[in-house]
Amino acid sequence: MRALGGLVLAVWLCACEAVATAPTPATSTPAPAVGSPTATISAPRSATPAPTRAPMWGLQACEPDAACNTIVDTLNRISLAKMNDHLLALTGVGSRDPRHPGHAKAVAYIKEQLGALAYYGWKIESQRTVYQGIPLENIFASIEGATAAWSGSIIPPLPPSTTSILVSAHYDSIANRTPGWRPALDPAPGADDNATGTAALLEFARVISQGVREQLRSRIVLAFFDGEELFFKGSGAYVSSLEKPYRYKAAINLDMVGFNPLADRLDLLWYTDVSAGLRDEVMKANRLYSIGISPLNPQFAMDGNTIMDAAPFGLAGIPSIALCQRYGDNDSTFPGNYTFHTVNDTPDKITNARLWLKAAKLTLATALELAR
Repeated sequence: MRALGGLVLAVWLCACEAVATAPTPATSTPAPAVGSPTATISAPRSATPAPTRAPMWGLQACEPDAACNTIVDTLNRISLAKMNDHLLALTGVGSRDPRHPGHAKAVAYIKEQLGALAYYGWKIESQRTVYQGIPLENIFASIEGATAAWSGSIIPPLPPSTTSILVSAHYDSIANRTPGWRPALDPAPGADDNATGTAALLEFARVISQGVREQLRSRIVLAFFDGEELFFKGSGAYVSSLEKPYRYKAAINLDMVGFNPLADRLDLLWYTDVSAGLRDEVMKANRLYSIGISPLNPQFAMDGNTIMDAAPFGLAGIPSIALCQRYGDNDSTFPGNYTFHTVNDTPDKITNARLWLKAAKLTLATALELAR
């Protein structure tokens, strides 16, 4: 994630030279720094929780809404330990900067983890682009709830999806705030930025495979974007390749959600007026499932100067939001993560595992609510 600066949409769209056919998902051992909360989140029995209800980690049924119960079960399957395993693997390659040899190792790891779930109906695709001579690779995993393989299922198949929900995170990293840093040689572990988001998406693929997909009315697309640290060049290239009318009804981005020793807070960035409804859906999911993000701060982003992978979608007119621990100046609920974009953004800096888990649950809860 970039904390400052931005480029005009037309500039970065022109700068991305596609070198392969765009994918079609839109159309067709624990680390000492990470805790192990074992209790689960809770969801109220109605869509309007009592004002005095405090966020809890235990789950109650959402009767009589069976679909809500399925989502609750799916959220409770998200494993912090498994996300931490992914984070350690991703940071262990040294650097995920596309100019560094570790980048190819990260690509191989992501594809390996997704490929292991192909039996459940996941379709794995790549989109290769080039930015100023730097090869980039976006990776997509999409699943059709109606047509996913499910041995022994008695639920009748649904019609093919005509709409899609995109959940994204960038997997590339950078350490350009370290003096003398050399992209092709030096480390850029990128633990918070953004192995936290990437690890969450890999865990989403696992838990979605365990049953909730049968209730999906929209396709779920997990997008692992490259080149975000080069001013969202990967996501920009992808959006520019999409045919109109867009089949995405929402795009949700997760970026830097593991560092905050003060509070379980997130910023909710929503892009242009078209995303106001999606912003409200995220806030509703936080209440409905008692996830406990507090504060959850909406921030309006009118242009690409707020550099997140959600930006190209919002600027294209697709409802789009991004969740991050803080975008902007420090305040009383966030002390500032001064290791991001340095060689010191290492796994031990993930100081709030509870927030990381809550952010993952809020992201997936919103996506599944929209898809069902």
